[in-house]
Amino acid sequence: MKSFFYGWYFKCQSDTQTFAVIPAIHQGKNGRTCSIQIITDTEVQKIAFSSENFCKRKKSLFIGKNQFGQKGIRLDIDTEDLKIKGVLKFRQMSPLKYNIMGPFVCMPFMECRHQVWSMRHLVSGKISVNKKEYLFSDDLGYWEGDEGYSFPHKYVWTQCFFKEGSIMLAVADIPMFGIHFTGIIGVVLWEGKEYRIATYFGAKASEIKNRTVKVVQRGLKLEAQLLEDTGYQLQAPVNGSMVRHIRESVTCHAHYKFVKSGVTLFDFETKTASFEYEYGK
Repeated sequence: MKSFFYGWYFKCQSDTQTFAVIPAIHQGKNGRTCSIQIITDTEVQKIAFSSENFCKRKKSLFIGKNQFGQKGIRLDIDTEDLKIKGVLKFRQMSPLKYNIMGPFVCMPFMECRHQVWSMRHLVSGKISVNKKEYLFSDDLGYWEGDEGYSFPHKYVWTQCFFKEGSIMLAVADIPMFGIHFTGIIGVVLWEGKEYRIATYFGAKASEIKNRTVKVVQRGLKLEAQLLEDTGYQLQAPVNGSMVRHIRESVTCHAHYKFVKSGVTLFDFETKTASFEYEYGK
């Protein structure tokens, strides 16, 4: 039985609230299951389903009564301890010009492949989680996905909206053909222009320590720093089984700096960043 996982990540954020959801299917040594993880400013919830509840059709996923895709999210979960219901609608997607993995999308045996469906789009609607309402009216959304068999053992991932655009950066230790290298994929969407920072363009990590990651690529420099150690535990795959616990801060204090050809395009702190720092201290 081949181990694998496939999942999407949706983040929806207003000035005062953040709501994220991860629908996924996974197959490990104990069989195939699917799940929905809900992440908010204050908690994480995981709902397990049998694999028969999962269906994928083009750019839509279905798990039971729940639907996810480019037009939005529909949630309808009713258990003894958890009641989640509502609809969020998306519009004005900002897809990348081409796959974030570049030529690595064709590389066999990679433990994890990443996809970015939209760097920034508009979200409207309402979701109720145990009677707490999350309200969005032309607020901001982000949509990405992962597939493979395991998350990287060591990695940093961050995403953040700002007035002029959106940032996504992932830096990870990548095993391949008996060796390890530091893989980088990142996008800065700035004033309508897409800046791609990636290993296949020569990007290097100049620093990964103290919850800080700095990457350089010719005349581009991008820095991201997690300024507070908050967050909640999420489940992540190891050989297809959701047995690993990672820590995501879906709304946290962080610092970002982006330099092009010696000119600083932005340098700011925010308390609405999302961050996963799994590189140790």
